[in-house]
Amino acid sequence: MRNFIGNLAFIAIMAGPVSAEGMITYTTDDSFDDVVFGLENAILDAGLVIDGLSHVGEMLARTKEDVGSEVDLYPQADVYSFCSAALSRKVMEADPTNIRFCPYDIFVAIMPDNPDQVTVGFEVYPDGPMKEVEALLDSIARAAVGQP
Repeated sequence: MRNFIGNLAFIAIMAGPVSAEGMITYTTDDSFDDVVFGLENAILDAGLVIDGLSHVGEMLARTKEDVGSEVDLYPQADVYSFCSAALSRKVMEADPTNIRFCPYDIFVAIMPDNPDQVTVGFEVYPDGPMKEVEALLDSIARAAVGQP
């Protein structure tokens, strides 16, 4: 998984879209389960299929002692991976090295420094064709937190 997962603990949480450390995030007071439900529906409503679901929060909690840590990072944190055949083809025909971005990931997490809100976010992509993918991820993330 790309290195943005490791940076989640360092994001400054603010209302509305935030771009920090190469990420765009949105926060909400909705429950984790409601945001996950919204995210899954937004992905499916975009005509996409969820390829993978990583329970990052559970994995980190389960393995913390194995790696010599006592820190609980996230009360809950998941990463959803998916792809768009049409959009992926378009961006990869423009630049075959764009394969490195596929599948696309959106995370949903309760951040350690803000346990009363749920954060949804994704990577900022480079200028050029990948901005269309970023726009898709932005629309999905906004739908997950109930923003137009």
